[in-house]
Amino acid sequence: MKKIRPIMIVGTGSDVGKSWITAGICRWLKNHGFDPAPFKAQNMSLNSFSTADGLEIGRAQAVQAEACKLAPMVEMNPILLKPSAENKSQVVLYGKPLGVQTAKQYFTNDKNHLFEEAQRAFRILDGTFSPVVMEGAGSISELNLKHRDIVNMRMAQAANACVYLVADIDKGGIFGSVYGTIALLEEWERNLVKGIIINKFRGDQTLFEEGKKMLEDLTKTPVLGVLPYASDIVLEEEDSVALTQRKTTAQNGKLNVAVIRLHYMSNYTDFQAMEQEPLINLYFTRDAEELKKADVLIIPGTKNTIEDLVALKEDGITEIIKSLYGSLPVIGICGGYQMMGKWIEDPFQVESDRGREMGMGLFDSTTTLTKEKTVIQQNFRFKDYRETCMGYEIHMGETKVPEDKHLNLIDGSPEGYFDGDKSWGTYLHGILDNQVVINELLRVKHKDTQAKNYLQFKEAQYDTLAAWIDRHLDMDTIIKNSEGG
Repeated sequence: MKKIRPIMIVGTGSDVGKSWITAGICRWLKNHGFDPAPFKAQNMSLNSFSTADGLEIGRAQAVQAEACKLAPMVEMNPILLKPSAENKSQVVLYGKPLGVQTAKQYFTNDKNHLFEEAQRAFRILDGTFSPVVMEGAGSISELNLKHRDIVNMRMAQAANACVYLVADIDKGGIFGSVYGTIALLEEWERNLVKGIIINKFRGDQTLFEEGKKMLEDLTKTPVLGVLPYASDIVLEEEDSVALTQRKTTAQNGKLNVAVIRLHYMSNYTDFQAMEQEPLINLYFTRDAEELKKADVLIIPGTKNTIEDLVALKEDGITEIIKSLYGSLPVIGICGGYQMMGKWIEDPFQVESDRGREMGMGLFDSTTTLTKEKTVIQQNFRFKDYRETCMGYEIHMGETKVPEDKHLNLIDGSPEGYFDGDKSWGTYLHGILDNQVVINELLRVKHKDTQAKNYLQFKEAQYDTLAAWIDRHLDMDTIIKNSEGG
């Protein structure tokens, strides 16, 4: 394996496409004979994933690992922040919960030990793979946060990475955002930046040639790619901002699957397989009238089950769910599954100081929240189907279910709840990525339809993304920069 310097993708701000571009570069490198691995020192997201050894990382790094054709490893994202209440986050270090901290506590505490852990994780990857493809977070020019930085330029310096700055031209203000970002960097930081990447360009790129030269003259940094807006490539998003772009209403002629939009909704990537089915209209809502138009209702996962349940009661949504139950499938995933039972007990105040909260009473089950988090990948069988399915669990809680009401089998052991009619609940994230499960849901309205194989679909998307990178990003220069030592 030829050793080359790490490649790092950073941004002028959040939601500029860093995760996408990182994944695309990962697959391009893999397709061109390199042995890449992704790395993000610190991630803030409610979308997470379980590694094979039962450790929790950000979902974006799991996606990037897939692009590298690797099994996700905890070293790919050693620090994960999971917002659990207003201004509070659970800190996950090396895949295990460290505790809950306020934003002030996290950003004012001495983070040297976290930075040391991040560097340790990077060194493990760097000793095995080449190149490590790193991702930054937010903007690299947040002056009030830079001295506490463990994910952007300080990490780039520690890794001796070649850094590439991504800006979203679709947001507007491209000159100010790029020039301002670079101008605010210290000299040692500017020396690490080897190029600029313009993302989400619409229209004729030749019309931006003059603008490209202006940027290069202003910043003394080459523009290595102008990436067109790619609406035809489907990849799981990291940032919750992506939820604002999701459908919110029912549609005639399709199977309308309504996902209740929770305040602390987690792992909304559970539903992206359904978004690719032409006969399914998936939408996110809290609107009573839109919920009543649904053919299938889903209560998703949440980082704070009790507080989200209380909010659903206050907004009258639990009564709507109860009125629809029995006439259509109501599905609960993880926290949503816990809500559908009789009670949620929280004796250790894991989520709330309420101690316990009455559930919706749709299922004959009770949940006790535990101090220990269950994080595990699972192979399972759904209902009585023979196919082997794949999913993963990330939850703090144990749910008691009557023996005759179980949904899945995991190595012969029961999991989940099936009411014997239409509705079910499970702790398994990723259950809706399995073809057999989507086939059953489609038959609510479309009897003889076969769902896509989502795993094959994702593989094809990675290669399409790599081809997009190949056409529009100067990978030859990026590789030469990393070979330069």
